[in-house]
Amino acid sequence: MTAQRALVRQVGDRVRESQEALVEGLVQDIRAQIGALDQEAAARSLLEASITENVVAAINFLRQGIDPDQLEAPTAALAYARVLAQRDVPQSALIRAYRIGHQRFLDHTFALLDDLPAADRVPVCVELVRLSGQFIDLICEQVGRTYERERDRWVASRSGVRQQWVTDLLGGGPVDRAAAARALRYPLDAVHLACTLWPAARMTSFDLVAAVDDVRAHAVSALRARAALVVPTDEYEARLWLALPGPPNASASPSSSASASASASASASAPGYLGAPEGSPLHAAFGRPGAGLGGFRTSARQAARIREILGTRLGSGAAAAPLWVHYDQAAPVALMAGDLPAVRDFVTSTLGALAAAGAREAVLRDTLRVFLDRHRSHAATARAMSLHRNSVQYRVHRATALLPHGERDLADDFNVRAALLAVHWLGDAVLATGP
Repeated sequence: MTAQRALVRQVGDRVRESQEALVEGLVQDIRAQIGALDQEAAARSLLEASITENVVAAINFLRQGIDPDQLEAPTAALAYARVLAQRDVPQSALIRAYRIGHQRFLDHTFALLDDLPAADRVPVCVELVRLSGQFIDLICEQVGRTYERERDRWVASRSGVRQQWVTDLLGGGPVDRAAAARALRYPLDAVHLACTLWPAARMTSFDLVAAVDDVRAHAVSALRARAALVVPTDEYEARLWLALPGPPNASASPSSSASASASASASASAPGYLGAPEGSPLHAAFGRPGAGLGGFRTSARQAARIREILGTRLGSGAAAAPLWVHYDQAAPVALMAGDLPAVRDFVTSTLGALAAAGAREAVLRDTLRVFLDRHRSHAATARAMSLHRNSVQYRVHRATALLPHGERDLADDFNVRAALLAVHWLGDAVLATGP
């Protein structure tokens, strides 16, 4: 091994020691600089996995002197390329992410060379630029081919055709509604209930298709839907629209459209009105029923917000997120969840010591939330939580004592209720992080 090769390996060892910080910075940079890649929690998880595996592969390439002809793109990187192709994210966004990653990798690596002798530093920098450039070119070529193959396959498939029509409908621009309805075999003049479905645990794409179809059949039967539309978002997620019973409103006036939507809501708006079929392995996020093309879009947008909330909750390590959640159950949180740091500040300043991330505080928060939801009735709270009334009184007293101003904070409890609801749905992500 030459002296230069030994130095490059030494640098690779140093990068490996600081790998976690490098990955975290890369994820933040790419999400901030490339809006097309700053998607919901599931896609962000795939982005982080891709970046992590690419960084590990790059470090190994430096340390072990791997033959470039033997270099293979990491599995997570190829999977992420396929998902972006299915979601119609431009390939240019993916390649740009690799360019940003290359630059940050070099910046991070060069910062580790300060203690090298000046005579060694320049040749090592040149070698690092050469090797990292070679690595990035080879990986980009492989993920680019994977993206193109998947995009061609997806566009040619029935799922891809449906997804393209749905993308046009949700985009808000002009669209031939009659042609879309014919292509999708779905009445766009109906009252719509949208839902996003994704696995609660690891499963194959074949099993996901079967599970989504079970949900479709269950929902059509339970709600007596006129029709159902299933459109895969990618191999890990699907959207479902249900055309609810009610008069068509393609030519309805705004007032009659509102009436149709209100009618649908009256029959199907209570939380839990559509429960999961027994043994379903899927999470589900529902919007509110809405009439016409506007309702088709709005209900889907609301379902996407609930899906984002559940992704945050699950990602923060919450013990038990509900499998099926409707927009009305978490609407206030859906409106604020786009800025988690701001929500965390609101929660911690409003709840004080009650915002600590401990098991005791979690029990007290939950009891106080249910107590306030039950109009401060100890008896109703005891029934809802299967507790003795005295236990409820004790917990409420302890929870109130942890609020910044004690009982005074409950004189007008709007902020406390909002903060408790945010913690309930977003979990540890909005709790106090330390001193």
